Amino acid sequence: MEHLHSTEAAVRALRATAREHEREIEVTHEIGADRTSRRTAAGFGVTTDPDGSLPHEAFVEFGGSPRLSVRLYPDDDALIEVEGVECPDIPRDSVPAFVRSVLGGLAYVKGRRFPPGYWLVVPLPGDETYKELIPMISLTPWLNARVR
Repeated sequence: MEHLHSTEAAVRALRATAREHEREIEVTHEIGADRTSRRTAAGFGVTTDPDGSLPHEAFVEFGGSPRLSVRLYPDDDALIEVEGVECPDIPRDSVPAFVRSVLGGLAYVKGRRFPPGYWLVVPLPGDETYKELIPMISLTPWLNARVR
């Protein structure tokens, strides 16, 4: 996996992935400690971190199906949402591979009869896999079509 040293590097990688899969992409940037979602302790008018840097957060939405969005945090992690299923704490370096897995058809839904439940399973290269519990009432047609 490629090391993504900044939020902007991750956005460039996601733009390339969108082009590979012929998907529209919309990006919103939030720059400054007073604008990013995890910097709630920043005082009024404070835009930099204590080290003088400007924190940069981006929200990326992909067009088409499945509904897919990525919130890249300045803390080197991301929240990815696939069809309403939130996948938190994804390392920034893993974000492009995660999105490629979803758009490339590798992601699937695993169901269990007892106790009943469904999980979104997203395999990544190098034997890395992410699993997130799906509330049973929220199986969208896209998720339902991927149940194994």
